[in-house]
Amino acid sequence: MAVKRETVTFTSLSKEIKGGTFRNIYVLQGEEPYFIDRLQQMIIDTALTEDQRDFNLSLYYGNTANVREVISACQQYPAFSQYKVVVVREAQLIAKQPGHKNDLDLFASYAEKPLPSTILVICHKGGALKSKPFTDALKAAKSGVVFSSNKVREGRDLESMIVSYANSLGCSIDSKATSMLADHIGTDISRQFSELDKLAILTQDNNITPLLIERNVGISKDYNNFELEDALARRDAAKAFRIVDYFERNPKNNPSLRVIAMLFTFFAGTLIASTSRDKSPEAVMSLAGASSTYRARKFLDATRMYNTRSLVNIISYLRECDTRIKGIGSRQNEYALLKELVYKVLHA
Repeated sequence: MAVKRETVTFTSLSKEIKGGTFRNIYVLQGEEPYFIDRLQQMIIDTALTEDQRDFNLSLYYGNTANVREVISACQQYPAFSQYKVVVVREAQLIAKQPGHKNDLDLFASYAEKPLPSTILVICHKGGALKSKPFTDALKAAKSGVVFSSNKVREGRDLESMIVSYANSLGCSIDSKATSMLADHIGTDISRQFSELDKLAILTQDNNITPLLIERNVGISKDYNNFELEDALARRDAAKAFRIVDYFERNPKNNPSLRVIAMLFTFFAGTLIASTSRDKSPEAVMSLAGASSTYRARKFLDATRMYNTRSLVNIISYLRECDTRIKGIGSRQNEYALLKELVYKVLHA
């Protein structure tokens, strides 16, 4: 079956590998190193036992690898194993070797007729692998796969990734729990997945909840960015200031600039909802880049408390607070500035 690059995801590929189904050639490329590292290690761990690796695992590094030697290793049959695994790490460095600029093209001839018992894994970090002869041959052979590991952006992409990975572990995760992890950990993918792995083991009903996260990750389910967002959306002044007081007592887990970034995303989405002609959750979700219709409904609910003029002013207050917290035009304590911001938002 022909491989369609656009349908290949980390979740689908890892499920395939864990199930013992392998492609002859994997090109793992892109700017997010975590997915590349995890997939290549997953292939090694699944295809070979520890005893088999001495004879059937060949590791090469781009700064010293000779492509002809790599291909020669690929053409050798496994010893006492179903597979031989050949891994080229940091393949982007091959082109930087003197006189080796186009050596990746040499893989094209191997891709045309790969040895069925060999699994070749090429890890190319920092961008796409630049070898049209190789990638064309790989597509024609229909026995290889190209996975692009893109940087995960905060917001919709990050929250979607958290939900997708939790689902791949056989767990459900609600919107509040997803936002708690996204706000607290951010785009540190290694830590996100590590925490989700832990939570999947600890849950008794395959449901990752805010309470489970509070008990095991160290994020308060009542005092977090998600709850501050809700309090401001309802103009609940008492709760909003309680949360900021908690942030000030726990600055390590609640950096002020991350709070500003979260509030900016929320009120920017609310402004979009306020000015949208189509007020359906689906339309607002698309326009605002929301992670779900649930999130879009929160934007729409907030428009009942804040008119368009107020929202424009709030965006201005957020920009001003961000600048002052960074030390431009102010020497006030960052949480004092955050409290001032909350006051302005509530009275916008």
